[in-house]
Amino acid sequence: MPFYDSLAQITDTHYMHKARKRFGQNFLRDPGVIQRIVAAVAVKENDNLVEIGPGQGAITGLLLERTKTLNVVELDRDLIPILLAQFANHKGFAIHQADALKFDFSQFFEPERPLRIVGNLPYNISTPLIFHLLALGNQVKDMHFMLQKEVVERMAAAPGGKNYGRLSIMTQYHCQVLQLFNVPPECFTPQPKVDSAIVRLVPRVEIKYQANDVAILDQLVTAAFGQRRKTLRNALKQWCSAEELEQQGINPTARAETIDLEAFVRLANYCQQR
Repeated sequence: MPFYDSLAQITDTHYMHKARKRFGQNFLRDPGVIQRIVAAVAVKENDNLVEIGPGQGAITGLLLERTKTLNVVELDRDLIPILLAQFANHKGFAIHQADALKFDFSQFFEPERPLRIVGNLPYNISTPLIFHLLALGNQVKDMHFMLQKEVVERMAAAPGGKNYGRLSIMTQYHCQVLQLFNVPPECFTPQPKVDSAIVRLVPRVEIKYQANDVAILDQLVTAAFGQRRKTLRNALKQWCSAEELEQQGINPTARAETIDLEAFVRLANYCQQR
């Protein structure tokens, strides 16, 4: 149920809100960037749309012009009156005051209407929130997020570079990752100290390299990257021997950042089946 459902519950429609550091709030202000994000999402009238962290509604209004249904999840109670003052008259609009990290997004899923998720995600929770949403699997059609540029680069990274790691492997296992465009700090109030980027994540209909147990894959990858400078022989000694690594076509003296997704899945399946 929505946290509020009527304008009668708003005490001050002119409430002024100051961005809160503890919530990681940076409000998007640039009209051109806002239009560009909405164009990238390409909302359709019957989409089952969810917005995480609508803030003061910079993107929300344009989304509502294009779709019949929009559920928004906002942690900050003080932003609820601001959002309702603007959007409560839209029949398909509902606000859910909740922590997105703990929120059950599957409640919005309909078999014929998979979720389309949009959000300007707080930098301080972006990685755990991405993993929370990846668990939804095929309940999601796609996701478009504003994230710290560095996080997007890590998600999209290929083997062999410093950005490649657990986030790269687990995101790419579940989704196709496309970095759309960058957003500079001056587009926000207050200005963040880092650049941002828009990313599109499209869950894979068929997973090319299927893990027998995704949790084991995640644990293995976490161990491999736990100390990046270690060789796999040392980083994974609790999982398998150097000989077993070689049997799976993996050089025991290699470091985790050189190993591709297919090899990690192959090794995880071997460890799971022993």
